[in-house]
Amino acid sequence: MDHALVVEGLSVAFGGGEVLRDLSFSVPTGSALAVIGPNGAGKTVLFRALIGALPHRGVVRWAPGIRIGYVPQKLDIERDLPVTGHDLLAAKASVVRTAGLASAEALELVGLPAETARRPIGALSGGQFQRLLLAMALLGQPSVLLCDEPTAGVDEPGQEALYEMIRRVQEVRGLTLLLISHELNVVYRYATNVLCLSRERPCFGPPSEVLTPAAIKALYGAPLRVHRHD
Repeated sequence: MDHALVVEGLSVAFGGGEVLRDLSFSVPTGSALAVIGPNGAGKTVLFRALIGALPHRGVVRWAPGIRIGYVPQKLDIERDLPVTGHDLLAAKASVVRTAGLASAEALELVGLPAETARRPIGALSGGQFQRLLLAMALLGQPSVLLCDEPTAGVDEPGQEALYEMIRRVQEVRGLTLLLISHELNVVYRYATNVLCLSRERPCFGPPSEVLTPAAIKALYGAPLRVHRHD
């Protein structure tokens, strides 16, 4: 099978301790991988290691020609700065220096009206700002999209719409998707495979095989009731 990413024996350590240890998994091209686990399990650390932002041991092998789009959990910028969404898109476009997907097309794809993107970023709702971050990640025509908890700071009614939009973007653009999420219902519905990060025993596989009640209890340390719907 053609793989966008193969990881073998990945370990990341800092601050005197190992955050990730001997982690191995692969991501088929065009599939969706959901990364789950309790706080502190190393989910964001994993993403940063995959894009080369953190030193690590082991092998991280992306397929030749892969272009990565990254949607962070949050942007380290003061929301009260006099900066508009269009300003951020223009800055990103100047960095990627590509004649690929235009800002207007990216905004249309994520369902963010152009007039909304002209507002100061402090005037955007949580959901609108996350759509802006996704539009920025799409500039440069990525073939792989990494989303780190894309619904962080979004109210519950807007979360489902965001996940539906991300899924639609993946299908329209033919992307490989890596997604950090705490929403197990989303994982069941959208993920091809699940990577469960745990300091004791990480696990990897299809949602129906990995996310059993016993595995979820072991992962999060509390009993959870699981209902499967057709």
